[in-house]
Amino acid sequence: MKTSLGIWAMGAMVTRFNPGGYKPELAKRSTAGHVAAAVAGLEGLIDDYEFHYPQELSEENLDEVQGALDGHGIHAIASGLHLDNRFARGGLSSPDDATRAEAVRLTVECARFAGRLGARMIIWPGIEGYNYPFQTPYASSWARLIDGIGEAATTLAEYDQVLLLEHKNSEPAMKIHMGNIGMTLHVIHTLRARGITNVQVNMDWQHLIMNGENLAEYAALLHAEGLLGHQHANSGWGTFDDDNMVGATAFMETLELAVELRRAGYGTRGERLGFDLYPYTEDAVDVVRRSVLQWRFIDGAASRIDDAALRAAQRDKDAIKAYELVYAALGA
Repeated sequence: MKTSLGIWAMGAMVTRFNPGGYKPELAKRSTAGHVAAAVAGLEGLIDDYEFHYPQELSEENLDEVQGALDGHGIHAIASGLHLDNRFARGGLSSPDDATRAEAVRLTVECARFAGRLGARMIIWPGIEGYNYPFQTPYASSWARLIDGIGEAATTLAEYDQVLLLEHKNSEPAMKIHMGNIGMTLHVIHTLRARGITNVQVNMDWQHLIMNGENLAEYAALLHAEGLLGHQHANSGWGTFDDDNMVGATAFMETLELAVELRRAGYGTRGERLGFDLYPYTEDAVDVVRRSVLQWRFIDGAASRIDDAALRAAQRDKDAIKAYELVYAALGA
């Protein structure tokens, strides 16, 4: 399976408690500099890269970044409304007409940029939500959000490209509208009813773990619906968007996901395993390398599980037999 890396893993690692970042020496390094460091340190591990538009990648620095990519591809472009303080109270869902119009303009602009590059586009609507009860006109906010997403998808369809939706329950908005898989499917099926069919899901593993959503179950569900578009690989403790190394926690859940991704043939249609990591205090290249190697171990273990026997155990809901097979693949 080919890989991609969100270039934000190479940054200064800012937090609300340390706005200068835990790696302030990287704060002034350009996107091309981040790419050059990643390409040099991760050769043979990362195939393509992902960026936010327009903060990390735009027409202004495209040539410079493509030079630094040294033949590696641009797999996905993510919209960056959550990085723009004009949209602190929402962009696509804003009740203010002028604010929303600007958010839609930037989102459609991002879609055209991604389409011209032959890249997929990710919308993670982290700023589309609210912080307090009584703050938001829910129905109209949802209608505006879905309409805005639909405009981006329609634009991407002109380039025969896919829009990927990524959910999360909170941060930066304390309550994000599209906060779980069910809400994501609501958006997708609403757009399908309008004839917009090029929208799929980007599964960010820690976002699911935060919700108590089972990685493997939702991968299987999305595959059955033809919606398994992209993966953002990471792990965490389950209460915050830690974006830790793959397999550092939730090991069994990740192993089960690897089984379902194999069953789905994920990666055979051009999909990537995208690494979405935020190494607060560790060396970024080392964290990405360890994540790729740990994923390869997990995926290798999944390949050794007797799938026919596992399917038989699952038909019988036989957890004991299933774990016998899993642990045999792990060397027990």
